[in-house]
Amino acid sequence: MDKASLVWYLLFVNPAQIKLSLVFLIFAIIGFGPISLGCLTGIYIVLFRPAWFKELVLDLYKDKPVQPRPYHQNLLRLKWLFSLATLFILDLVPYPVTPSIAFPIIFLRPKWFFRNVQGIYQGV
Repeated sequence: MDKASLVWYLLFVNPAQIKLSLVFLIFAIIGFGPISLGCLTGIYIVLFRPAWFKELVLDLYKDKPVQPRPYHQNLLRLKWLFSLATLFILDLVPYPVTPSIAFPIIFLRPKWFFRNVQGIYQGV
């Protein structure tokens, strides 16, 4: 992606991208400690599946259509818990690992993330 298209892309972000960017920027600033707020929030979301997160992801992807895929919900949730626990451990280093992963997801909005959220929220 060249500089002009990157600037054009960033000018047309939706409100959900701005909200999430600010939250993870705050997490990156205060995240230099033994507890990763981003990972703990992710673990909470995978375990309890709050409605606000599903709505936030739908807002994030509202102008980017993604076809859903069937997933085995319990296996998917287990994979995400394992991934977030690994990130939690990696966040012990003095570098904000979780926000570094979250920003590309927020701005690039990959299809796999939306499909995973839909899979986690199946039946809810």
